[in-house]
Amino acid sequence: MLKVKKIIVGNWKMNPLTLKEAEKLFLDVAKNVSSLKKTEIVICPPFPYLEKLRKISKKIVLGAQDVFWEEKGAFTGGVSAKMLYNIGARYVILGHSERRAMGESNFDINKKIKASLEADLIPILCVGENFRDETHAYFNSVKTELEECLDGVKKDFISKIIIAYEPVWAISSTLNHHSATSDDCQEMNIFIRKVLADKFGVKIKMPRILYGGSVDDKDAGDFIKNGGIDGVLVGHASLDALKFSKIVKICEALNK
Repeated sequence: MLKVKKIIVGNWKMNPLTLKEAEKLFLDVAKNVSSLKKTEIVICPPFPYLEKLRKISKKIVLGAQDVFWEEKGAFTGGVSAKMLYNIGARYVILGHSERRAMGESNFDINKKIKASLEADLIPILCVGENFRDETHAYFNSVKTELEECLDGVKKDFISKIIIAYEPVWAISSTLNHHSATSDDCQEMNIFIRKVLADKFGVKIKMPRILYGGSVDDKDAGDFIKNGGIDGVLVGHASLDALKFSKIVKICEALNK
């Protein structure tokens, strides 16, 4: 059986401020990971930097942080999946907790996933509960996100999607946040696979599952080694070339 390649995704969010800074950060990462072969590396910068960064390194694959579901037309501010593909993006983050907090619904995300697949972009679907309760209702929250976001997606396309488990309560910007553990990650990893098997059938080829929730170079190894996942979605730490490169190297060393 062909081994699934581990993947590290860097989400720069709305950073850095200038193209010059973006080029330097991207180049520094590219230099640090140039010799690595077993780990897929994806960086998702702000839209304006995509075209310029695509010319710097073939080692790093580019992704976007959002997309609009229509192909073209009178949609001020929208960027379509085909536009992203044509400019060099191959992945797109969808359903990030920060987008959901601004009002994005599962139904919006569902349309974005379908449009992305149609344009040959690989969706990175973020799911995760806002908090954990003693009744374990948080499982239902994640189940609903998965079922509604993937509604109507053909089962043959599920393996082309990446699922990123992103517990909001573990994100550093969340009030009263606390760190997740690899056990939390493993528990949800198993649950996500069960939900997908129940919805699409036990014979489907499973997607890669990532963990994202203030991952840094200190805990990435534990999540990758003990969390049952295929990589991590890195936020703040991806803006530090040394930290992000260290995470990639940790993954590379564990990917035996």
